Amino acid sequence: MTRLPQIALLSDGRRLHLQDGPIDLIVEARGRADAVRAAYEAAARRFTGLLDELCAELPELRTAAGARTSLKGVVARRMHAAVAPYAADCFITPMAAVAGSVAEEVLGAMLGVATLDQAYVNNGGDIALHLSGGEHFSVGLMDRPDRDGVMRAMRVDADDPVRGIATSGRHGRSFSLGIADAVTVLAATASRADAAATIVANAVDLPGHPAIIRTRANELQSDSDLGARLVTRNVGELSQKEISAALESGAECARQLFDRGLIEGAMLRLCGDMLVIGTKDIEEQRPRPLVLENAVSA
Repeated sequence: MTRLPQIALLSDGRRLHLQDGPIDLIVEARGRADAVRAAYEAAARRFTGLLDELCAELPELRTAAGARTSLKGVVARRMHAAVAPYAADCFITPMAAVAGSVAEEVLGAMLGVATLDQAYVNNGGDIALHLSGGEHFSVGLMDRPDRDGVMRAMRVDADDPVRGIATSGRHGRSFSLGIADAVTVLAATASRADAAATIVANAVDLPGHPAIIRTRANELQSDSDLGARLVTRNVGELSQKEISAALESGAECARQLFDRGLIEGAMLRLCGDMLVIGTKDIEEQRPRPLVLENAVSA
């Protein structure tokens, strides 16, 4: 029997809230009133039963991704496609792209029935985005997900290639193998951004450092897709040199993903320091990676 999610407009009357089990979406569309209404109705229809679809294939979704898959569902297959570029080099399961893939699916349902000026689906900070000509979208980046205060603002214009934004790190909803407070990735789609954020966040690390406390994932959550792999639980005091080394390790990973065309940019945060890998050189006005060391300091 298909489960019935919670579906309601928020108090501002503009945004739609969709919640079912661990999936919690905030949706906003802008355009003609009839188009927005049709988009919200489509979002609700597609969201209903979506969690059941994923649960039906959960054992394989929690298994290390390979070059091929027997997954059947459209969202499940999107999850696998997003992580497949990394499967040959490291352990990763389709679950690394679940939040972005769900956001992308709901946004696709909306755009399938309505012409909108702008729309987004925010799944716990992983965002699928639509922008028509002349529109832009501003994102506030937080110092840490569990703290208040916007650390930095970012603008995505309609002519930018970015339509997905995702964040991963040790303070997020999922476990991380690395020590980054947060890594935010920009990519062509939300599912790709979600997978890449996991990879880059894992790369911000100091393996074997005595100040880093790690625990087996399945001791914290028995059904974790990470199994007995060690995940970061606490990061003690690090020297400035160690912080820089960990960030540079993640930045090098992000540069490689940029060069492969898998991401459009990334922002890496650790212990008050940040590295930004972007798509534009402001001075030369030509596309290439841009790195701003310690661009923001807490």
